[in-house]
Amino acid sequence: MSALGIEDARPQLGRNLTYGMLDAIGRSIVIGEYDGSIFPTEAELAKQHGVSRSVTREAVKMLTAKGLLSARPRQGTIVQPTTSWNLFDTDVLRWLLERKFSIDLLRQFNELRVAIEPEAAALAARVATDDDIARINAGLTRMEKAERGEDDPLDSDIAFHVAVLRASRNPFYAQFRDVVGTALRTSIRFTNRVKGRTANVGDHAAVRDAIVKGNADKARKAMRALISDVLDLIDAAKPDGAT
Repeated sequence: MSALGIEDARPQLGRNLTYGMLDAIGRSIVIGEYDGSIFPTEAELAKQHGVSRSVTREAVKMLTAKGLLSARPRQGTIVQPTTSWNLFDTDVLRWLLERKFSIDLLRQFNELRVAIEPEAAALAARVATDDDIARINAGLTRMEKAERGEDDPLDSDIAFHVAVLRASRNPFYAQFRDVVGTALRTSIRFTNRVKGRTANVGDHAAVRDAIVKGNADKARKAMRALISDVLDLIDAAKPDGAT
């Protein structure tokens, strides 16, 4: 490799080490490995993970920005309570999925969805473009293929819901896609075990049909029914059976 190539590689190597460190520490925090213990110093973390202090410092800064850590004078770096975490951050959402399954977390995900997605569907019924409708149809087609074993059930379900969010033409709703994806990935493990099935294509088609017809009220109700079905299952489940 030329000298220039080595120089070009060094920043990338540094970024990879930093993100690797970020992922390792972030996951450890979220799954509770530091619960009830003092969070290590940067020097201790660097030694434990075999990286430089600068890499460790940058990873800690990023975790602080995500709300997982805070640095206080004379107290050092401490783990923040869950209420301080940026729960809309894609890394935090991914780490949450790696914790032991929690029916409370599943309920919270879907309580948030039922407050957001029906309104996004209603808005989509009023403002969706032809391209938006095409994406919704594509998601539904993928779900139909998934029923025949020709596509992934979870990925196709997520594609449909994300298409509806985008069809609202509201960037705030559109950025909700990561939460929806995480909620669905968590929900499918639960609904498959309880009901032995994936998402109902007909129920999703009702949302699509209402949007295509420009009927905001029907779109809202159809989407609410989809998510309420999961909430009903959660309410009916035994607390000690959802692990």
